[in-house]
Amino acid sequence: MHLHFIRHTRPDIARGICYGQSDIPLASSFPEEVEDVRQRLAERLKGRTPSRVYSSPLSRCRRLAAALGYATPLLDERLLELNFGAWELQKFEDITDPRLQLWYDDYLHVAPTGGESFVQQAERVAHFIEELRHEAIQSEDSSVCDVLVFTHGGVLLSAGLWAGWYSLEEAFSHQSPYGAICTLEL
Repeated sequence: MHLHFIRHTRPDIARGICYGQSDIPLASSFPEEVEDVRQRLAERLKGRTPSRVYSSPLSRCRRLAAALGYATPLLDERLLELNFGAWELQKFEDITDPRLQLWYDDYLHVAPTGGESFVQQAERVAHFIEELRHEAIQSEDSSVCDVLVFTHGGVLLSAGLWAGWYSLEEAFSHQSPYGAICTLEL
């Protein structure tokens, strides 16, 4: 099974705004970015039709899936971006919460107020991947199948962490650009 994680395209939000699970619009460059993703995804699929398509429930992921011809993906909350809780849609420089410094000091393990840590996000993504891996093992059909997953940067980092491509401490030096495709073989 090839599991293709596809990061949404560029959002339309000012730099320095804390967003994760907030539903925000996409940049006006969306049509051009879609065509770029379409070409790169076609190269990965090599003419094969995906057996299943998943998406984060957020519109920035669902919109990319729909633009690529997958209008009704299976929505899975485990594919959401990091939950920044009370900090969502605030400028980082305007956040007065004392936990902010704790988070800056250890963003891997410390959760924003009312949110989740990166380790918690990585655990939910690992659960999603393990569930699909278990299904692949149980399947009697051993042919190659492709699963598309329209999601967010933190989920791509978590998938790479699950695959052992880097350590937890190195994860954020591997941030994928908008529209990136990360493929795992299960």
